[in-house]
Amino acid sequence: MAEEKTIQKMDKDFFKRTDAFIKVANELSTEHDLGKVSASMLYAAARFNAFIVASSAESKEEADRNKVEAIDYFTSQYRSMLLANMNDYIDKYDDYLK
Repeated sequence: MAEEKTIQKMDKDFFKRTDAFIKVANELSTEHDLGKVSASMLYAAARFNAFIVASSAESKEEADRNKVEAIDYFTSQYRSMLLANMNDYIDKYDDYLK
């Protein structure tokens, strides 16, 4: 995946952090439904990203002005990453899931 190689060049610890989140999700999946774990992860990402936008603004008004651009950025990134990972799982379905 070209996108993953680009991310690796930008940040050497990207996949280390990613793997840590996935490890927690896998641990939670032993006690909870996969869909519920997924919903919790998605909510946590949304909550943390909202914090980033709000805390990087100088004022409440600036945070509000940045809201639409931030939502566009995060949803675009999520869509791109989800598509790349869905394609990876489909391409390697037998390797990953059999």
